[in-house]
Amino acid sequence: MLPYVLLLHGHTGSGPRHWQSWLAGELANLGGEVDVPQLADPDRPDLDVWLAELRHHLQAAPHADERIVLAHSAGAALWLHHAARLAGEHAELAIRFDRVLLVSPLGPDFEHPDVHGFVPAPLDAAGVRRAASWTQLVVGDDDKACAIQDAVEMAAQLKVDLDVIPGGAHLNTDAGYGPWPAVLDWVRDRHTRMVTNR
Repeated sequence: MLPYVLLLHGHTGSGPRHWQSWLAGELANLGGEVDVPQLADPDRPDLDVWLAELRHHLQAAPHADERIVLAHSAGAALWLHHAARLAGEHAELAIRFDRVLLVSPLGPDFEHPDVHGFVPAPLDAAGVRRAASWTQLVVGDDDKACAIQDAVEMAAQLKVDLDVIPGGAHLNTDAGYGPWPAVLDWVRDRHTRMVTNR
């Protein structure tokens, strides 16, 4: 049985050729339940607005056997802000998810005139554990939005696994990440190593 999947896009959204769109289609074809929200004003995202929208989607998620979030770029930073704001050991059990894959999170030095407040994202290991039972990062070793040493430090501070894809860049459409079988394999099995676009 497939898990319930929530996909969080980044700055400017995920177009029809992005791996998130491909994954949503694959899961739907397999009979899976997928939520692909279009967050408000993706070209000029507002962190507080996105946090409120995220919380709405988490609260509306069905109580499936397994619930997963896959977040890309600013969507990954959004998840880290969400996790850091969770208070109390049992306060948010209703919106706790089972697994999270943070794809190409924005590094602490990322700058863009239309993206404010997302970076540096808080690295709250306890919050991440409150938000989900299992969290994992995957980055390209040449991502201009997050230097590899920053990704390594991020994973260490969060105490989560990190997979590095050689030549993966920002793991988006421009980097050739439309169809991405490995990410579908990860949805089926969290032990899948995210090391290739094959």
